[in-house]
Amino acid sequence: MIRPFNREWLRRRRFVVLLAVLGPGVIAANAGNDAGGIATYASAGSQFVYRTLFLMVLVTVALVVVQEMAARLGAYSGEGLISLVREQFSLRVATVPVVLMVIANLGLVVSEFAGIGAGFEIFGVSRYIAIPIAAIAIWAVVVFGTYRYAERVFLLLTLVFLAYPVAVFLGKPNWGAVATNTLLPHFVASHAFVLLAVALVGTTITPYMQLYQAAAVSDRGIGPEDYPRERVDAIGGVIFANLISMFIIIATAAAIGGTGALSSADQAARALAPVAGSSATTLFAVGLLGASALAAAIVPLSTAYGLAEAVGAERSVSRRFSEARLFLGLFTGQIVLGAAVALIPGNLIHLLINTQILNGVITPVILAFILILANRRSVLGDAVNSPRFRVVATVSVVAVSALALLVVLQTVAGWLHLG
Repeated sequence: MIRPFNREWLRRRRFVVLLAVLGPGVIAANAGNDAGGIATYASAGSQFVYRTLFLMVLVTVALVVVQEMAARLGAYSGEGLISLVREQFSLRVATVPVVLMVIANLGLVVSEFAGIGAGFEIFGVSRYIAIPIAAIAIWAVVVFGTYRYAERVFLLLTLVFLAYPVAVFLGKPNWGAVATNTLLPHFVASHAFVLLAVALVGTTITPYMQLYQAAAVSDRGIGPEDYPRERVDAIGGVIFANLISMFIIIATAAAIGGTGALSSADQAARALAPVAGSSATTLFAVGLLGASALAAAIVPLSTAYGLAEAVGAERSVSRRFSEARLFLGLFTGQIVLGAAVALIPGNLIHLLINTQILNGVITPVILAFILILANRRSVLGDAVNSPRFRVVATVSVVAVSALALLVVLQTVAGWLHLG
């Protein structure tokens, strides 16, 4: 007997297939839209209105290339990036980027918990209550759950990013200007624009995203036969995450465009209230909370994966503490230290966020390793980069690496009062 066509059944089936596809790619890409990222995107909108949208299109292309290679390496090798570096090169070669990554990521963890505190304070909840509760919840999800359970929680957190498209419509942007600035370059010949452009690249493409992508693909048990779906996850995750980044730029541009730079994501949320209303502020704050919570889990996980891979220790969210002491111990230590430092009053957090300069050093190294590994037939076999993809990947890696190093030079010049 032939079953009659059932639209509801078809919708449910599509939803189940979508859930099966979503995973490490969506999580890794959206973790990049953390508190620091939101502040940078909001500042782009408040300073230069819609003019950085075309740049974000170019950044999206580069990030798609990088994240796809990281996911392919994890799927076809069954290992994370640092583990592959240790095998293909040496432990000594892998040590330097890992050490720098630990220091840089610790500063990021502090900033993520600071973002959680700032988000709750917008709703009138003290950071001294919010941060400890958030830290315990994030720690429990990873330590007491399986990878599949933690992944579902992380995917739920990505839903909060849908608040930003809603905030855009509340701001009533000029859609004609949005379209032309997205499709055509409208760059500004100024030092401030160049600085912001470099900051946008630096906050969108960060090493912990690639490290988590490859390690999580391996941890989830995704193999070569599953890679077509994972490729959709990796590419789709980047496109979704960068669309959200663009929505943040558009929302702030529509409401407070041309008013100058912003120093934090919570400042952007509060600035929207007089123009776009309290609803826009609430949506921005909800997005900040979810983004900070997601990154507060993913950043320390990427560090734990990297260190455990470097020494060949057991590494899986699905393992019990007794089975993966180093991996889960490193994750725990970062959560405790990050939350504790975020509770310290004063400007210590701003000093720690300067450790992001190390990301400018690490990024070229990690991207170079990804490109070399993805070009090696001994690692990927027939899944190695094709000649055309190799050209695109090389251009993307060189361009992003050059901008990342420019971040380092700009930061050092600022410290020395040369800029």
